[in-house]
Amino acid sequence: MYNFILILHSIVRWLVVIAALAAVIRAFAGWFGRLAWARLDDRLGFFFTLAMDVQVLIGILLYIFSPLIHQALANFAAALKDGTTLFFALFHWLLVLVAVALAHMGRSLARKAHEDGRKFRTAALFFGLSIVVLLVAIPWPFDFGRPWIRL
Repeated sequence: MYNFILILHSIVRWLVVIAALAAVIRAFAGWFGRLAWARLDDRLGFFFTLAMDVQVLIGILLYIFSPLIHQALANFAAALKDGTTLFFALFHWLLVLVAVALAHMGRSLARKAHEDGRKFRTAALFFGLSIVVLLVAIPWPFDFGRPWIRL
C-alpha cells in the first residue's frame, strides 16, 4: 500500500506543477497583456487548487503509512539531526500547506475582484508565490536523491 501511495504522490506532483505553471503563465499574460478575465482563467485556478488538494490528501495518506515518518516521530531528537528526515517529517508538509493556502487565497480573491486587471494581478501574485513555495517543498533528485518520477 505504501509503495502505491508513494508512486501516486510522485505522479500527481507533476500534474500539480503543470497546472501551477499554466495558471501562473496565464495570470501574468492576462495582467501584463491587459486581457479580459475569461472562464479559462477561472478554470485554470480551479484545476491548480484541485490538483494541490488531491496531492495533499495523497500526502496525508503517505504521511500515515511512511516508515520514515514513523521512525522520525519515534525519535524526533534524532530526526532533527538528519536533514532528509527533518525535511520530510516537518518542512515538506508545512511548505506544501503554505503553498496550498496561497493558491486558494489567490483563487478566492481573484474571483471576488471586480476589475479584470485586479483579478489577473491577484492570481499572478498569489499563484506565483504558491509555485515558488511549492518548488522549494518538492524533494528534488539533486537535493534528496529522489527520482524524477517513481514507477
